[in-house]
Amino acid sequence: MPVTRPLPDFICSICARYWRPVLPMLPAAAVLALALLMRPVTAQGPAAAAPSSNAGSAPARTALTVQATTPQKSEWPLKLQAAGSIGPWQEAVIGAETAGLRLVEVRAAVGDRVKRGQLLARLSSDTLAAELAQSKAALAEAEALLAEATAQADRGRQLAASGAYSQAQVTQMLTAERTAKARVESARARVRADEVRLAQTRIVAPDDGLISARWATEGAMAQPGQELFRLIRRGRLEWRAEVPAGDMVRLKPGLEATVTTASGQAVKGKVRIVGPVVDAQTRNGLVYVDLNPGSDARAGMFARGEFAFGSSPGLTLPQTAVLLRDGFSYVHRLGADGKVSLTKVGVGRRVGDRVEITSGLGADARVVASGGAFLADGDLVKVVQ
Repeated sequence: MPVTRPLPDFICSICARYWRPVLPMLPAAAVLALALLMRPVTAQGPAAAAPSSNAGSAPARTALTVQATTPQKSEWPLKLQAAGSIGPWQEAVIGAETAGLRLVEVRAAVGDRVKRGQLLARLSSDTLAAELAQSKAALAEAEALLAEATAQADRGRQLAASGAYSQAQVTQMLTAERTAKARVESARARVRADEVRLAQTRIVAPDDGLISARWATEGAMAQPGQELFRLIRRGRLEWRAEVPAGDMVRLKPGLEATVTTASGQAVKGKVRIVGPVVDAQTRNGLVYVDLNPGSDARAGMFARGEFAFGSSPGLTLPQTAVLLRDGFSYVHRLGADGKVSLTKVGVGRRVGDRVEITSGLGADARVVASGGAFLADGDLVKVVQ
C-alpha cells in the first residue's frame, strides 16, 4: 500500500490555501519539485534500502602471518668480559757498562729475534786490549818475584835451626814471600778486571727474545747506563685485563682466556697472576694473562677478551623474537585463540643469534619468532609452520 511522505497538517493547509491560486503562474520546474515532494513512497523506496538489523557481522581479519617458536634448553658458557692492554711479559734494558768507548758495530735491529749471548753491538777495544796485555805482563813479573821469594824462604826455614841465618833474616825472608804472593794476587785481579772490561765491549743479548727498541748508532760514544737496546724476553706477551673488584675473586691462575686482537684474531691464553691490589679510582684490578705465541698481538695494543668459567643451563630464544621497547625486553606470546599478548621478559647472555631468557616465560610457551615489531597487543595472527 502506498505511503505518503509525512508532513505536518499546518504545512498542508497552507499549501492548499495559498499555493493553489498561484499554481498556474509557477514555472514548470517549481511545479515538478512540488510534485516530487508530495509523491507517495512505496516499500521499495529508501526505507527498504536500510540494512537489516539481523544481518551477521563480518569475520575478524588476521593482522599478520607468523611463525611460532618455543624456548630451547641449552648449556650456556659462563664468561666474564674484560678489556686491557697487551705488553711484554718481561722487558730487558741493554746498555753500555764502559765509559768513553765508541760504538764501532751495530748488528741488531728492531724486530730481530736473537739468542742468548748473541752479539748485538761492539765497542772499540784497542785501548782495553793494550791495558790487558800490560796487566798480564805485570802478573808474570809478580809471579817471578814470588818464585824467588819462595825459594829464599824455603832456604831460611831449612837453615834456621843450624844458625846459618839469624832469626831476623829468616823473618825477613818469610815476609818477602808473603809480600810476593800478595803482589801476584793483585796482578791477577787486575788481569781479571781488564778481561771483564774487554768483554764488555761486546754487547750481547742477555736472553732469547725480540728486539723491541734500538738507540745504538755506529760512531756514537757510549756512556755507562746508556740504553742501547730493549729486548722482550723470550718474545712472551701478556694481556693486562682490567677486571672489576667484585669479579676478581672468580679468577684463578691457570684459568683459560680468549683475547681478540685489533685485527679480529682470537688468541688463547691462561691467567698467570691475579693482581694483589685494586685501583682506588676505578675500582678495577689487573689480571695478567700469558698469551700463546704465534699471534698478531703486539706490545702496546688494546684488546678485549673473556674468561671462561664453565657452563650453566638456560632457556634461549632467537634474537628476532625479542623486542626492545622503552628500555625493556618483550615477546609476543601466542594464545590458544590465535591472539598475541605482549609479555615482558628478562634477558641475560647472548651467544650468536640467540638470547637467554631469565624470567617472564616458561619452557612450554609459544611466541612469535619474528616480525613482532609489526604487531600490537591483542592482534589476531595466523600461525604457519
